[in-house]
Amino acid sequence: MGIREDFNHSRYIPGQKKGHYESFFQRANHPTRPLAFWIRYTVFSPENDPASAIGELWAIYFDGEKNSHIAVKKEVPIRECEFDRNRFGAKVADAFLNQSELAGQVKQGKNSISWNLSFGSDAQPLFDFPESMYSTALPKAKVLVGMPLARFDGSLTVNGQKVQVKSWLGSQNHNWGSKHTDHYAWGQVAGFDHSEDTFLELATAKLKFGPIWTPALTPIVLRHRGQEFRLNQLIKTMGRASFGFFDWDFHASSAEIKIKGRITAKREDFVCLKYYNPPGGFKYCLNSKIARCDLEILSSSSSHAEMLTSKSRAAFEILTDSNDHGMSPAC
Repeated sequence: MGIREDFNHSRYIPGQKKGHYESFFQRANHPTRPLAFWIRYTVFSPENDPASAIGELWAIYFDGEKNSHIAVKKEVPIRECEFDRNRFGAKVADAFLNQSELAGQVKQGKNSISWNLSFGSDAQPLFDFPESMYSTALPKAKVLVGMPLARFDGSLTVNGQKVQVKSWLGSQNHNWGSKHTDHYAWGQVAGFDHSEDTFLELATAKLKFGPIWTPALTPIVLRHRGQEFRLNQLIKTMGRASFGFFDWDFHASSAEIKIKGRITAKREDFVCLKYYNPPGGFKYCLNSKIARCDLEILSSSSSHAEMLTSKSRAAFEILTDSNDHGMSPAC
């Protein structure tokens, strides 16, 4: 079976000794305000210890108007979870996700988030890497967008306050692997402010082999004006980008298109999370869903560049071992 047929099926094999993490996450933004949610259904199985596998349920509500972001997480034994290898679906305790709905609740300390949402999109799945790489050993971390430009409706309840979700634009995403990427930036824009059908997906990754770090690799896929531009042939992705904890510059070109962009957010736009790593230890994830993206596009068929902006609807994540980013983990 090729990746097109089972792209959204779980890869987790219960009892497997090889370490494994796998997440199905959904995220969306308010059409005009700096408000967003991120909800993640995860299986985590440590290397050589399958009996300790767990399900994780994460939720964040980002409120850029109040500079207040609520993040919660729940862990349950894997026996209380379902990650379906034959169809798209996930269940962590009482929370569920299927091809058109998700509902659940997490309480952690004084904070709580619950959700009851429907979603859908006519867009085809988007693959960050050439499709042949999804059946190879490397990269050890795979990522794709199961449903780009998904529209979400329903509601969230955040610390007792109801948030109506009406036609919030975002995506349904799927990633998995035997270990987390050593160091990366990941970004996504589901609709720019004046170009709702434009979808940008990119990552800059550095891998470590013993004491040696690879150059930064930056696969980019852009959908714009009815075309998909796959700037993701890995041998051509070196030297395209540089990033810090809160800013990221990138560029890429092909015979058809040239792009140049910047994603940035303030420190207070992020939430810091701790991700378990299957080989052991953990990674810090700096997570924002209300970042800014400025993108310049020059098509080979045009003499003038287009300038697109998403003021507060870009996803921006940094995964790192470093703790000098000045942020404490929320969960």
